[in-house]
Amino acid sequence: MTSHQPGGGEDNGSVAEPEPLVCARCGTRAKGPRPTWTLSVENGARRHYCERCSRDHLRAIEGRLDSQWW
Repeated sequence: MTSHQPGGGEDNGSVAEPEPLVCARCGTRAKGPRPTWTLSVENGARRHYCERCSRDHLRAIEGRLDSQWW
C-alpha cells in the first residue's frame, strides 16, 4: 500500500534535506544545526541570527525590537 501526499505525489519514505540556516543580518550560512543561533518571528516571518549577530544585538532582541531598529 502506498501513501499519498497532499497534491497527488507519492511518499517514498525519504525525508527532504533541511534548508541550511542563513543569518538574516549578515548572511552567514550554517552547515548544520546551530544551538547558539537565535530564532525570531517578525511579522509572521521566521528569521535566524548567527551567534555573533545575536550577541551584538542581544539587548534589542531581548527588548523585542524588530531587526529594522537594530
